[in-house]
Amino acid sequence: MALFGSDEKETVQSKKIRPTVLRVQNVAKEILSIAKSNSVKPDTIDFNILEVQTYTRVLRDAQESEWEEISPEEIYELDDTTALLNPHFQIKQMYEVEFFSKKENPVLDGFRAAIGANATKCKIYLSIKEGSKISYRPTLETELTSHINKLKVRAGIFIYIFDEMMDENISKLLAHIRVQEEVVYTKNETILVAESYEPTLTVNDKIILHYDKQVVIDENQRIDYASRGYIKAVKKDELLIEYLKAREGKPGRNCRGEFMAPKEPEENNKPTFSVDDTIRVDDNPKNIEYIANENGYIALDGNVYCIKTEIDMGEISFRTTGNIISGVDSDVNINVAEENFEKDAIGTGMDVEVTEIDVTGNVGSNASLVALRANIDGQTHKTAKVKADKLNINVHKGTAYGRTVHITRLEHGIVDADTVEISQALGGNVKANKINIEICASHVKATASQLIEINKLQGSENIFTIDPLVKRAAKHGLEETHDEIDSAKQDLKEVKKELVKYQDMVKKGTPAFLDIKKRLVHYKKSGIKMPESFVKRYKQFQMTQAKLNSLQESYNFKKNELEILESKTSIYQDDITDARIINKDRWIGYNEIRFKIVEPPIELVYKPQEGSSDKVFGLVEVEDGEYEIQVIKESEE
Repeated sequence: MALFGSDEKETVQSKKIRPTVLRVQNVAKEILSIAKSNSVKPDTIDFNILEVQTYTRVLRDAQESEWEEISPEEIYELDDTTALLNPHFQIKQMYEVEFFSKKENPVLDGFRAAIGANATKCKIYLSIKEGSKISYRPTLETELTSHINKLKVRAGIFIYIFDEMMDENISKLLAHIRVQEEVVYTKNETILVAESYEPTLTVNDKIILHYDKQVVIDENQRIDYASRGYIKAVKKDELLIEYLKAREGKPGRNCRGEFMAPKEPEENNKPTFSVDDTIRVDDNPKNIEYIANENGYIALDGNVYCIKTEIDMGEISFRTTGNIISGVDSDVNINVAEENFEKDAIGTGMDVEVTEIDVTGNVGSNASLVALRANIDGQTHKTAKVKADKLNINVHKGTAYGRTVHITRLEHGIVDADTVEISQALGGNVKANKINIEICASHVKATASQLIEINKLQGSENIFTIDPLVKRAAKHGLEETHDEIDSAKQDLKEVKKELVKYQDMVKKGTPAFLDIKKRLVHYKKSGIKMPESFVKRYKQFQMTQAKLNSLQESYNFKKNELEILESKTSIYQDDITDARIINKDRWIGYNEIRFKIVEPPIELVYKPQEGSSDKVFGLVEVEDGEYEIQVIKESEE
C-alpha cells in the first residue's frame, strides 16, 4: 500500500510565511512552490481548506466542452454507467486554500497518520501508525474529518466524492476513543476513507496443461529429477487441458477522478491441436475444457492428443525416463525390452508403478516395481523390490510380494505371498499360505499356514515351518483378539465384584424385607395408614433387587462374550492341525520340520532321518492340549 503523506511532527523553522489564500487544483505542487519562493522546507507549511468546487464535462467528438460546476448533492447522484464509467466524462476539483506556517503544537499532536492506497488508487485508507496517541474531546470529530481531508487533498485524492463510508468509520473510531478517553495504538491500523470503481482486468487467452504435473519436490525442498514424469498418467473424467478464452476487462475510475480504460485482450494461444474420441471437449463461455474419457496416459501423436494404455520402451532409467508412477489403477501397461543383458531393463533406484508390466531384462539394485500383473524374464537384484497380485519372475534374488507368485529359480531371494510356486529353489526365504517347490536345493526357509509341498529334494539345511500366523493379517487378528480378551476379562472382573456386593446386600436384607412386607399387608387389610419409614425401606429393597438382576444379566452377557472371544483363538489352533508338509522325494542331509502352536505359543521341531521316504507330516493332538509332529499315512489323507 502506497503512502502519500504524513503529519509527523517536524522541527519548525524560525522563518514564518505570511498566510496566503489561493485557488488551486494541486495542493502539493502549490506547497512546493510557496516553500521555494519563501526559502522554507515544505514540511513547515500547513493549510486549511476553505472551499471545494467540483467540475465535470463530457468530451463530444474529441472536442473539449466547458467545465460545469456541480453541487455536492449532484456528485452523489452521478450514475456510474452514464457518467463515472463513461470514457468521455471528466471530473476535477478546485480548492480555495489558506497556506500558513505550521504551529508548534498542532491540533492532533501525537496522532501520526498517513494516506495510503492500493495500486489502482481505487481504495484509500487512513493508516494510523503504531505509537500514535489520541485523546477524546468534543471537537475531535471535526478535527479528524478536517485532518483526513487535508491528507487526501495533499495526496491528490478527491474529497466529498467516493467517501460515503468515511463518516461512519470515523464515528466508530470516535466511539472507541470516547470509551477509552485516551487511546495509544500498539500496532498499525487502517481505516477505509474512500472507495471508487475498481476496474476489472483484461484477461488474455491462455493454455493450461493440467496433465503436466509440476516437478516433484522432496522433503528437503530439492527437485526430484528422477520423478520428472516421462509418462503423464491420467484418470477418467480428469481435466487434461484448459483453454482460457480472452476476456475484455471493465473500466473503472479511481479516487483521483482518473478514468481507467481496460487494455485490449490478446489472443495468441488459440488451440491448434485436435483430440480423438478418448478425450471429450466442453466448450464453455469462459473456457474450453479437454477431459479424459478413460484411464491411461496422455500422448501427442503429431497434432492430435489422445489417451493410450500400451507403451513399449527399451529401458527405464534415470537417464532416459526417470521414475514412472501412473498407479496400479491407471490401466497403463508397459513392455520394457532391454536386449543387452549386461544392462538393466529397470535401472538402479527406479520406481515403477503401473497396472501391468512385462520386463525383458533385469531389475536393477534398489529398484521398486508395483503392478497388478508383472512378468520379469530376467533377474531381480538382491536389493530390488517387486510387488504384484500376479507375479512371474525368472531369476529372483530380491524381495517379492504378491498374491500368486511363480518363480523359475529362487536364488536366496525373499517371497511373501498367498500362493507361491517355485520351479527351483537355491536358498531363500518364502512365506505364504501355500508353497509348492518343484526342486528344492539347500538353505531354503519355507513358512506356510496351510501347505508346503516339495516335489524333489536335492539339498539339506532346509527349514519347513507351518505357522498359522505367518501372514501379518492373521498375526494382527490374533493380537487384536488377545487385547479384546484382556479387556473383556477386566470388565467381567469389575461386574462380578459389583454383583457379589449386591448379592450380599440382598441376602442380609431379605429377612427384614419379608418382615416389613408381612406388616404392610397387615396394615393394608386393617385399613391402617402404613408408616412412611416402612414404605421407604420396602422400596429401597426392591431397587436393590432390581439392580442385582441387572448386574446378573450383565455378568452373563460379558461371560458369554468372553467365551466367544476365547473361541476365536482356537480357530488358529484348528487350522494348524489341518496343515501339511509334503516331501514327495526321499529326505537327504539335515532338514527340519517345524510346527508353531498358537496356544500355548510353542514350537515343535521334527528332523526327518536321512534316507527316509516319509512323505506327509502333520500335527497330531496325542493328549488333551499336547501335540506331536507325526507322519500322516496317505490312507489317512
